[in-house]
Amino acid sequence: MTPALHEWLRQSPLTGIFLTLLAYRVALSISRRYHGHPLANTVLVGAALLIVSLLALGLSFDEYFRGASFIQFLLGPVTVALAIPLYNNLARLKRSAFAILCSIVVGSIAGVASAVLIAVAFDLPPQIVLSLAPRSATTPIAIGVAEAIGGIPTLAAAFVIVTGIIGAVLARPLLTLLRMNDDVVLGVATGIAAHGIGTARVFQISETAGAFAGLAMGLTGFVTAVVAPLLVHFLLS
Repeated sequence: MTPALHEWLRQSPLTGIFLTLLAYRVALSISRRYHGHPLANTVLVGAALLIVSLLALGLSFDEYFRGASFIQFLLGPVTVALAIPLYNNLARLKRSAFAILCSIVVGSIAGVASAVLIAVAFDLPPQIVLSLAPRSATTPIAIGVAEAIGGIPTLAAAFVIVTGIIGAVLARPLLTLLRMNDDVVLGVATGIAAHGIGTARVFQISETAGAFAGLAMGLTGFVTAVVAPLLVHFLLS
């Protein structure tokens, strides 16, 4: 690669957009080739392809994100659009509203408590413990919570991504193993545990599961933002 071409790749916002779309397209083809196998998850494969591409091209994350930020901007409208399939399942939502709300509250508390207690059990440094606490919330909320309680925001964001990928890979196989094949259960469980990454995954399986995952993702973020500072203080005091 010539120096001029490398400099153009570093400076152009098109680089981040092109690499993201290409990685997703290849990951989607691989996922379809293996019939949606958990290890062929599009987020997992796409992230791996992006990392390899950035290393091969000698690009930093900041240089990549100069263009990829345009795609991230679309997360806002996409999140709002989750209301459409949820509206289509309004009758099921009304029937299960109380159970769903209880599941989200308990799941959010369990997510924070388990992360903190396991990290403490392994004697991890305090800042890492605090950064792990909001791992099941969406990235913006997790960053804000981590900063408020004394964690490291960038580390919290990394934990959120890893949590989402693990949840997206394991959610359906685990529920199948437990013989829980209801789309509402799949959606709520995935939204609580794996936020946006998991929601995107279950949308590929079922629109109903995706709708309830989106609802659970949003409410889990709210509950985590309220509960995490109080629960962390209580567990570490």
